[in-house]
Amino acid sequence: MITLQNIEKVYRTSSIETLALNNININIRKGEFVSIMGPSGCGKSTLLNIMGLLDEPSKGNVAIDGQLVKSYRDKELAALRNQKIGLIFQSFHLINDLSVLDNVEIPLLYRSRNGGSASGKSRLDHAKEALEKVGLSNRTKHFPRQLSGGQKQRVAIARAIVGNPEIILADEPTGNLDSVMGNEIMSILQGLNNDGATIIMVTHDESMAKKTDRLIRLFDGTQVGDSVLRAGGAGPGDNPGHFTHNPTSQLLNP
Repeated sequence: MITLQNIEKVYRTSSIETLALNNININIRKGEFVSIMGPSGCGKSTLLNIMGLLDEPSKGNVAIDGQLVKSYRDKELAALRNQKIGLIFQSFHLINDLSVLDNVEIPLLYRSRNGGSASGKSRLDHAKEALEKVGLSNRTKHFPRQLSGGQKQRVAIARAIVGNPEIILADEPTGNLDSVMGNEIMSILQGLNNDGATIIMVTHDESMAKKTDRLIRLFDGTQVGDSVLRAGGAGPGDNPGHFTHNPTSQLLNP
């Protein structure tokens, strides 16, 4: 589903060069729940951003469903991301001036402006369904400032899943929450995975990572571990597989 081959990421300024990721090779299979761990600054979020097509590697190849994305234009990458990938951020990234319902609708609004056919009523219905899945159907008219941290994260999850993405990328989704709220958010992610979503989660919490199928460890930008925790994880020996060169992939026109 997501394949990274020989990924390297270098950040350069006029006076310094920083190697953020070094020779990363990972294959995420459809339906897996994978956690990524490592100390602060080891490249976890950089890796997630590359998987989410938010950033480009300096070297190496990224493929989604076997299709290389290297030659995609920005508009094509954005369309692919909107169709295939749901993003959950540690700091929520909600728009304070919009209601909970309007925040969740945003990905569908973007899709509609780029050729989607969903009506306004249909978009709102889908947003309400997503909020119901995360237990916030009674908060549709509230604003982010009226919510707790756990509720904000639920809204962020609803926004990520409203377009029924096959892939969910979560960057420290429980990092700003207490243990009770963290476990509730983890239960929601496990439920989404049980329903078929492929989930990749960056976390500092070993107890949360142990609830996933597979654990990838990074240290100083290098992959130092890949362990199967439950049946179904691909594991360190899994073959990254083939890439297909096709910049006009059918993924953009499902």
